Amino acid sequence: MTHARAAVATLHRYPVKSLLGEQLDSADVTETGLAGDRALALLDTTTGRVASAKHPRLWQRLLTLTAATDAHGVRITGPGTDVHSTDPAAAKTLSALLRRDVELTDTPPEQARLDRADPDAVLRDGITAALPLVTSTIGGAAPGTFFDFAPVHLLTTATLRRITALHPAGTADARRYRPNIVVDTPGDGFTEDDWIGRELRIGDDLVLRVIVATPRCAIPTLAHGDLPRDPDALRVLAQHHRIVPLPALGPQPCAGVYAQILHPGRIRPGDPVRDA
Repeated sequence: MTHARAAVATLHRYPVKSLLGEQLDSADVTETGLAGDRALALLDTTTGRVASAKHPRLWQRLLTLTAATDAHGVRITGPGTDVHSTDPAAAKTLSALLRRDVELTDTPPEQARLDRADPDAVLRDGITAALPLVTSTIGGAAPGTFFDFAPVHLLTTATLRRITALHPAGTADARRYRPNIVVDTPGDGFTEDDWIGRELRIGDDLVLRVIVATPRCAIPTLAHGDLPRDPDALRVLAQHHRIVPLPALGPQPCAGVYAQILHPGRIRPGDPVRDA
């Protein structure tokens, strides 16, 4: 059983893949995730790859931009940048900022792919080095989407407290780990590990199946808007919470869990989280 005190702390949506997102007062969770989450992505017109900060040497500037939904689509803001997804010049503006030619799209290409730098190489060599890359196909979790592996990502406050306790600077910010749902739980530890394979009910209607621990990439180490670079946000996990999320991956630094949607529902902060 999940602890009786477990409840939704905060909700987060990322309207454009790999950009900073928005905190929500409530969320409709459909069969394909939080409504509007990863609705758009940037495509590198040279390689055809989906732009992702998992390849930081090329795409770390994505995390200088914030995406927020409005009545007409998505507004993208950042240093010297304020464009809308409906603006025909949006791609040109974003290409200039990112120093790569990109296209803004709501339709994943067939066999959509992205590149991911090896996280241990990132810690060893830094984000500007030519690092080993793994290319993966995305959208398998929900066809026609930009999710890497699963449509919902959960992270607990217990895990954040554990990272804080282990971090040399005594800090952990949920924004670095890009959760959809931060769950308030007591204690200090990687609570989500015990949820794998279980079904959770959140609020009245939403039911999730937790399927796997979330392997972390280079993204937590990067600057996120006003948050500075922090290699220890990943190094703590590499040293203290390296587990095997999937046999094919081997031991990985992990924090949080991925989940599938079994029954859609509307959720809000304060909703209880319990076994279904």
